[in-house]
Amino acid sequence: MTHTITVLPSNSTFPIEPNETILDAALRANVILPYGCKDGACGSCKSKIVSGDINHFEASNALSEEEKAHQLALLCHTTVNSDVSVEARVIAAGQYPIKKLPTRIISMKRATEAGDIMLVELQLPANDVFEYRGGQYIDFILRDGTRRSYSMACAPRLTDKVLELHIRHMPGGVFTDQLFSSMKERDILRIEGPLGTFVFNEKTGSPCIFIASGTGFAPLKAIIEEMQAKYLVRPIHLYWGVRRPHDLYLNELAQEWTRTIPNFKYTPVVSDALPEDAWQGRTGFVHEAVVADYPDLSQHDVYACGVPVMVRSAHEAFTNTCGLPETSFYSDAFLSAADKVK
Repeated sequence: MTHTITVLPSNSTFPIEPNETILDAALRANVILPYGCKDGACGSCKSKIVSGDINHFEASNALSEEEKAHQLALLCHTTVNSDVSVEARVIAAGQYPIKKLPTRIISMKRATEAGDIMLVELQLPANDVFEYRGGQYIDFILRDGTRRSYSMACAPRLTDKVLELHIRHMPGGVFTDQLFSSMKERDILRIEGPLGTFVFNEKTGSPCIFIASGTGFAPLKAIIEEMQAKYLVRPIHLYWGVRRPHDLYLNELAQEWTRTIPNFKYTPVVSDALPEDAWQGRTGFVHEAVVADYPDLSQHDVYACGVPVMVRSAHEAFTNTCGLPETSFYSDAFLSAADKVK
């Protein structure tokens, strides 16, 4: 039996089929709700169920039993037994069609001293249009049908039709092992996108905290470039957390932004510097640096991207300690294949 989902406060409605998740039904109806991994691991689609009978399935670290008791659910892991009302933002990121396209690798460059991050440029087909928002991601579709997700690291470049990605080597990973060993320029890869809802909210004029860990810098770079292209001016303070100083693989670019973008600040934070690094900057966990500098975030918007533990820690600290409204926290948790099966 088909039921109806109502999204509050927008009052958007869409049908949902038996055994279909709320998120899948929403995407099918082009009602774009917050989401990231679609695997129940990142927590981006966590929303409040206002009324109706639902089924949670597959245990996830992103949703606690206490949160379930307070009527929260992961929309990507929730089916329904009745009409349901859910409280969630409807996002305009779905304005661009999701496409499957072939791409060609046009450049590959190791970005770090350790050689574990590759800057990859992909050429899109000349006869097709691929539009997206800064912050969104693509899936690589592998030969066996499995997928690997990576954020675009540049604002939309419709003139040269090039996508930039920042990819960390995950030893044992099916895709990255090939990328760092046997793949080469001019190889053809198949992608699908744009995906995800981690995009800049142009409707608020609030000052912004951008917080990244590792290659979480990539989608924030795309958002910053898109803001520049659209002449969107906001006070921005970028925090970039890494283990060692050499992991700040585009540190000079971030420093350049402080000179070229009005009201832009940049704070790199290193958690595991060694004596030979001679690091003189901030140390510790990146979200703790934000808390120390901004004990009151009640008037800010926060965009957090990186490993799940950082995103969760930032969300908890900023909303519980610094007064950040839930609706002002935007996030994208980067997940490995191992993360998705936990």
